[in-house]
Amino acid sequence: HILPISSEEYYVQKGLSGCITTKANERDTEINSCQNGLLMQSNVHEISDKFLFSVNPDDDYKITCFDGDPLGIDGKINPICRDPNDERSARDELLRWHFRQAVLANMKGVGEPNFETNFPSGTDMMGEILGGPDAAKRMEAELFSRLMG
Repeated sequence: HILPISSEEYYVQKGLSGCITTKANERDTEINSCQNGLLMQSNVHEISDKFLFSVNPDDDYKITCFDGDPLGIDGKINPICRDPNDERSARDELLRWHFRQAVLANMKGVGEPNFETNFPSGTDMMGEILGGPDAAKRMEAELFSRLMG
């Protein structure tokens, strides 16, 4: 799935279900439509779900890797991804959503503090965070990364 099944409510709220044209009926969001999918090996699917690579429909369907390139796919064009004559092809709107999420997930802000993340076993991680610099920002970052994955 380009847009995960777990995000079906978001998918409907943002109107992304409107780009699926192979609906069975009016109430069907068709999140399982082939228009919301790309066939991948399980290991490739796993790194796609982590937004470590994505296909950019606005750059000739070029694959962009955001954290190394263990599969040797960075910069390649994915011709199978989009065939404008095939109604089963992946929808640009969904590919665009995934690409934007990948960019956001992998952005590094200029000048953001570099927080220690390797706390030895038995240490008071909360105490260290709260006693360190930018405690509120650090706590927010820790909570967000742990709750939002």
